[in-house]
Amino acid sequence: MSPTRPLVPGVWCPVSTFYTATDDIDTATIGKHVVRLASAGITGIVTLGSYGEGPLLMREEKSAVNRAARRALDAAGFAHVPVISGVTEQSVKSGVAMATDAAVAGADAVLVVAASYFRSFADATYLKDYFTGIADGSPVPVIIYNFPGVTGGIDMSSELLLELSTHPNIVGTKFTCGNSGKLARVAGGVPSAVGPLNPGASVAEGGYMCIAGMADFLTQALSVGGAGVISGPANIVPKTVVRVYKLFAAGNYAEAFAAQRELSRSDYELTNLGPEGTKLALERYFGYGGHVRRPMRRVEDAVAAAEIAGAEGVAKDVAFERSL
Repeated sequence: MSPTRPLVPGVWCPVSTFYTATDDIDTATIGKHVVRLASAGITGIVTLGSYGEGPLLMREEKSAVNRAARRALDAAGFAHVPVISGVTEQSVKSGVAMATDAAVAGADAVLVVAASYFRSFADATYLKDYFTGIADGSPVPVIIYNFPGVTGGIDMSSELLLELSTHPNIVGTKFTCGNSGKLARVAGGVPSAVGPLNPGASVAEGGYMCIAGMADFLTQALSVGGAGVISGPANIVPKTVVRVYKLFAAGNYAEAFAAQRELSRSDYELTNLGPEGTKLALERYFGYGGHVRRPMRRVEDAVAAAEIAGAEGVAKDVAFERSL
């Protein structure tokens, strides 16, 4: 197992998982996609998240996705680009196993979402035991994924996140709760928040990453000490999202805020495409995409699929992306 690559502020993309016609993992297309994103300036790759349909994959498939991403990046001259692997397990034991598998396959960290099957028991003690247990056993750093939309409404408080942040192997939180106030409280409560407003801080030296879970509040997150964003629409428009981050990081705040207003419109529309619509748009504009895995709903009607992928707003977003 090689040493992990540094986790640094910026724009990360939770990549789609692609399949062959027989519903097997399409490692060639995964490799093609991550190299396109890295070439566009994406800071790092996130596999097996919500866009990557992580909960729908078998154990060996998850390793195949991570290996494909890592090998493609290395072969294309992007060996410095980190890979974070999603972990969507229901027990500490299986979470540690998946984190270990991810590390062996080349991942540099794991993004862990709360176990939610026993939602009625998921109080602060339950959640603390889950995350600290995985962090204790994981061979790579852990980032907490706070996403009420996929955990039956589990929304971790800033107090709990700050308590968990003291664990030496928990290095960040992704705020897909969309709560910029919570992000601000955590960034202000950790000893060292990593981000463009605090350029001396680093994860390697004990810094903590507070990461926006959607690009529609990227500059808002950065302005209160955030580290960047993990953006689903960056699958389609990576340069557009990177541009906003770079404007802010360079101190061009007026330009960054103006660009953010347009990005918020774009992000809202592209996020609403979901995993299936994102693949339809990738197919239309970039020549690869394909289907989602059942029971995720597929758009079987060719006319409807074309309308989704070619919607006026999506076409405008892709045209702008290509102009950069």
